[in-house]
Amino acid sequence: MRVIENETILGVFNDLEAIDAMRDALVAQARGECDTPMPMHLAILPEDAEIHIKSSYRIGGGYFAVKVASGFPKNLERGLSVGNGMMLLSSAETGEPLAFLADGGYLTDARTAAVSALMTRELGRRDTVLGVVGTGIQARLQARLHAAVLDLRKVVVWGRTASRVDAYVEDMRAILPDVEVIPVASPASVAEHASLLVTVTAARTPLLAAADIRPGTHISAVGSDSPGKQELESSILEKCDLLLVDSRDQCTRLGELQHAAHVAGRAVEAGAFCDEPQLQDESAVTVCDFTGLGVEDLYIASYVYDKVVNA
Repeated sequence: MRVIENETILGVFNDLEAIDAMRDALVAQARGECDTPMPMHLAILPEDAEIHIKSSYRIGGGYFAVKVASGFPKNLERGLSVGNGMMLLSSAETGEPLAFLADGGYLTDARTAAVSALMTRELGRRDTVLGVVGTGIQARLQARLHAAVLDLRKVVVWGRTASRVDAYVEDMRAILPDVEVIPVASPASVAEHASLLVTVTAARTPLLAAADIRPGTHISAVGSDSPGKQELESSILEKCDLLLVDSRDQCTRLGELQHAAHVAGRAVEAGAFCDEPQLQDESAVTVCDFTGLGVEDLYIASYVYDKVVNA
């Protein structure tokens, strides 16, 4: 079994290639080509931590994958990364482990941002301003991956903690030196300055209300990935013109849709939208509810493994 360290992963990872791989993953999932079970969640209560375990196999594919990703918020006080993780890629013919990807959670974070950027591209957005609610690793990657598909000129950001906002601004000015980064005082102010929004927090009460959302806005809601989490007022999902989900079943249980399950019937799975796009009016409000799928882990692990072995 090959052990692939994060340094090697970073050396082969290409943002646009990853975005394309996520399109393939979502389309395959929507077409019913993949066995992707519901995630397993494990709570480490003394640390207020959560572990997500996801897996997937594509029928006829050469691999299956199992991913473990964790979040330990108290690590901030320890000077350690809040997120961690690993992926195991195995042969779908023999079950033999092929690669242990010691990515420290990077691939989970990167594929999550890649899916958001993908749907921004698939919707035909041409925004030059990105609004970010949250200041963690995912907030950084969302800006970077969106810059791969947009002519991004400005990032408007809000976070709960001033020191973390300051660190975000400093980091993003280094990551995207040609992009202006502006902190604002509230999530509503983010929505006032941008019509392309991503929410990337662990909130359990809504941060954005329907009254905050302007016509023509698109929202990628990323943070809600387990029971009880919520970043958007449920009326946003009720009133939006197009509601996209990575998985209807998974979002109803774990995503924003858990708080508005009565509108699940009109939700369109992202892979189906990629397969058959629906043109939207410029004034339409669109929402993507993302919970993160095991099939995304399968495809991102396969992408990295193939690049490494073929290098």
